Amino acid sequence: SNVLRPYLAAVRSTLTAALTLEDFSSQVVERHNKPEVEVGTSKEVLLNPLTISRNENERVLVEPSVNSVRISIKIKQADEIERILCHKFTRFMMQRAESFIVLRRKPVKGYDISFLITNNHTDTMLKHKIVDFIIQFMEEVDKEISEMKLSLNARARVVAESYLTAVRTPQDAASSVVLTFRITSLMFEATGQCLDGVAGDCGPA
Repeated sequence: SNVLRPYLAAVRSTLTAALTLEDFSSQVVERHNKPEVEVGTSKEVLLNPLTISRNENERVLVEPSVNSVRISIKIKQADEIERILCHKFTRFMMQRAESFIVLRRKPVKGYDISFLITNNHTDTMLKHKIVDFIIQFMEEVDKEISEMKLSLNARARVVAESYLTAVRTPQDAASSVVLTFRITSLMFEATGQCLDGVAGDCGPA
C-alpha cells in the first residue's frame, strides 16, 4: 500500500546492500563454515546492526556479517486479539521452517519472526528474489492477520445474534450473555488450534 511504501523501500534497499555475502571459514574451528551472525565468535566479521522503524510497534532489525544476515520483524499488533493471532500465525510458520528455507525456528528476542540468510542461499538463489520474498511477507502478514480477525469477529457476532434472539426473561438474558462469551472463547481457541495444526485438517468455518 502507499502508506507502507517508504517503509518497505527502506527495508528493500537495506537488504539489497546487506546481502553481499561471501564464503568465510571459521577462524576458531578448522574446516567449519558457520553463519557468523549466529555464532558470534569473531567480532571483526560482524557489521553494525541496523533498525528500520515505522513506529514503536513496527520495525525491522537487520544484522549483517561477512557470510550471513539475520532479519527480524516486529509485526503490528493493535490489540490483544491481534497479538494472539500474530503469535499463532508466526508459530505456525516457524514450526514449518524447513519449507521456507530461510526462516528461523525461533525469533530474536523482542521480535515476532526472524529469517537467516547465508552465502549458500545467495549462491543458489537469486538475491533480488530473496529480497522480494521478505518484502512480500511484510506486505501480506498484516493483511492476513486482519482477515483472520474480521473472520473471528463475524463468527462471534453470528453466535451472539442467534442466542440473543431466544432471550425471553432477564434470567435468560444473563444466561445467554454468559453462554455467548463461552462459545466465543471456544471459537477463538479453535481458531488457534487450526493455525497450530496442518491447514488441511481444518474444517470449514
